[in-house]
Amino acid sequence: MATVLLVIHLMIAAALVGIVLVQKSEGGALGIGGGGGMFAGRGKANLMTRATAGLGVAFFTTSLLLTIASQQGSTPASILDKPAATAPATPGSPAAPAGDAPRGGILDKLK
Repeated sequence: MATVLLVIHLMIAAALVGIVLVQKSEGGALGIGGGGGMFAGRGKANLMTRATAGLGVAFFTTSLLLTIASQQGSTPASILDKPAATAPATPGSPAAPAGDAPRGGILDKLK
């Protein structure tokens, strides 16, 4: 499912880049169709604008769907739910007092 969605997403991205490059430039020297030769009519400009908007919405939608698809099957993990790892006792290190059990925190590891 995610692979098919990714392929569709990449096809939409390529089409979006292509349609933006073909559009007529309004200022500067941007776009391939600059002089108005390829899509000079006003009706074509509306078609290109609507196609760009449609591809943009499709790109956004597939991005969200890919995010949702990547989250499925994975359980959220919290570092607070994991048991603390205790450092093994090294020979020659002073023993901890009986009432003060090591907790495995960062401050205990620095001692």
